Amino acid sequence: MPIYEYQCQACGHKHEALQKLSAEPLKVCPACSQPELMKKISAAGFRLKGSGWYETDFKSGTKKNVAGESAAPPATHTCPAAGGCKSH
Repeated sequence: MPIYEYQCQACGHKHEALQKLSAEPLKVCPACSQPELMKKISAAGFRLKGSGWYETDFKSGTKKNVAGESAAPPATHTCPAAGGCKSH
């Protein structure tokens, strides 16, 4: 179950609640009992990385680019002809 963050518009109280995805949002502030509680938008507090996750386990060879690792620079093509390259 996710943890949702709420903030009261009346008194400014911040509140966290462990709720099901299907649960109705809370409306009554536990601090001042006013129906002014608003759900805040916040980021998740975890990151999926390391072995055991799709990005590293189901790729082979040099295709294991994990976030934060720099990928190999793209290959550049050079034309041997002085007048430019024709289509390949």
